[in-house]
Amino acid sequence: MAFLVSCHQPQPRKPVSYQNGSFLDKSLKRNKAILKAEEKAIFKIIENDSSNTYYNSSDGFWYHYVQKNNSDTITPQFGDQVTFTYNLRTFSEDTIYTMAEIGQRKYLMDQQRLMTGLREGLKIMKAGEQVTFLFPSSRAYGFYGDKKRIGSDVPLKATVILKSIKQTER
Repeated sequence: MAFLVSCHQPQPRKPVSYQNGSFLDKSLKRNKAILKAEEKAIFKIIENDSSNTYYNSSDGFWYHYVQKNNSDTITPQFGDQVTFTYNLRTFSEDTIYTMAEIGQRKYLMDQQRLMTGLREGLKIMKAGEQVTFLFPSSRAYGFYGDKKRIGSDVPLKATVILKSIKQTER
């Protein structure tokens, strides 16, 4: 009988290739350039719309009230169910989805998937309000679009009507 015994420890394998960050650097530069161009378009819309007062959100989008609710103070919080309708348009006012196509939506705040800008926009609304939002593509559907009518890196204008807020037990 013969036994083979080895005294060698396993040698760690060297990586075949590695990322040097050039792809990430290019992607970052591309995204910054897109955001800069989209913000320029947003500022032009705001400049040309003197009849409305626009507000800049800390979440990276702009908005104005079409109908404001001054008598209520309740805004949606985590877990609340909101009922709303909205439409989506391009910055040149081409309709992408109408309110009728989208229909009335029910959404549990921060517990279901929803376009980033719309999710954050709902948080500043009160029941009965109608708000028009200007979303850079990074706050809309981003690089991937919606795989239907919204292409890659398309900034969006959305008008949202918040019909109701059903608060959860706190």
